[in-house]
Amino acid sequence: MSFFLELLINGLSVGAVYALIALGFVIIFKATEVINFAHGSLLLLGGFVISEYTRTLGFFPALLIGLTIAALGALFIERVLSLRIRTADKNTLAIMTIGFDVVLTAELIRRIGVDPRSLVDPWGADQINISGILIPETRLWALGVAVVLLSAFFLAFKYTKWGVAMRASAEDAEAATLMGIRRGRVAAVAWIVAGLLACVAVVFLVAFPTPGLDGSVVPVALKAFPAAILGGLDSTAGALVGGLIVGVAEQLTLGYSSDLAFLGRGFAEVMPYVIMIIVLLIRPSGLFGTRDVSRV
Repeated sequence: MSFFLELLINGLSVGAVYALIALGFVIIFKATEVINFAHGSLLLLGGFVISEYTRTLGFFPALLIGLTIAALGALFIERVLSLRIRTADKNTLAIMTIGFDVVLTAELIRRIGVDPRSLVDPWGADQINISGILIPETRLWALGVAVVLLSAFFLAFKYTKWGVAMRASAEDAEAATLMGIRRGRVAAVAWIVAGLLACVAVVFLVAFPTPGLDGSVVPVALKAFPAAILGGLDSTAGALVGGLIVGVAEQLTLGYSSDLAFLGRGFAEVMPYVIMIIVLLIRPSGLFGTRDVSRV
């Protein structure tokens, strides 16, 4: 039972980090109707900048610089896409983000090198004993930080002018424009927020017990994409639920891999996508996504 609880706590903490990343996918899609496949490279960018400055300036100043660079990187991609957003097909814009991802990821991996980098976070390899269960301190911090950030976002989404403008734009873009909502500004803020969330997420993705920052961060981060899809790509609440489902399912599959040997080695790596396929077969719009209704 204690082993199951350990896996559950780890799954919730990892799932909360996935939820932060999935939320980045969702808010960009709600603001621009574009799927940002460059999100993984933004995580790698934030982590790389933090690793560059953390030993000389300390972790928190380096984190601040990383947040700034990740936000500016996201804003740069948004500004380039905005040049064609009114004339180009949304699928074309999504393909452009793949191009950004490939170029940025390749350059960052070249700079990082073959050895994983440590972000020298303040938690290190410390573990906390909870009723006989050893939990890495970073896991608990990940869960706590994710709860605070997700709560802050949902409050901002509901009560701030930007949140109201985004909801209005997602509901009816043409009507929102006629009412004076500047969709370009809404989109720019959405990309910046997504970049900030990505940078926070990478801190916990590469912290103990993982080996550190390297090119594997990008495919790991993209596990949050199934979380966004199965929750509903236009649902912020769905991003939270989807992230938790993916995180818990992945950790349970990893922990009980010996009992699931008949599924093959490394099945935990594909578990998020298996769940996504099953959910989409039942609900094509995702668990909380908006269904398209058409009259015949």
